[in-house]
Amino acid sequence: MFYIYVIKSAKGKMYTGHTNNIERRLEEHNSGLCKSTKIDNDWRLVYSEAFGSRGEAMKREKWLKTGVGRDFIKRVIRGVESVRRR
Repeated sequence: MFYIYVIKSAKGKMYTGHTNNIERRLEEHNSGLCKSTKIDNDWRLVYSEAFGSRGEAMKREKWLKTGVGRDFIKRVIRGVESVRRR
């Protein structure tokens, strides 16, 4: 299985990527091993989807990085965070 994931830092920064192991990848982000996320070490998973192939995951990741995809993620995260506050 391959996954797309969105992580968010306490400062509100978001990062979208794909992997075959979300737990390992999140650990790498929080350990400073990833150039694009090493400025923060408090990343948390806010969204993920599973796919049968790497190609499918990469296609979805590319879409999530478009304006429409970013708007979708913001709506989903806003909905989840409002449920958590209840």
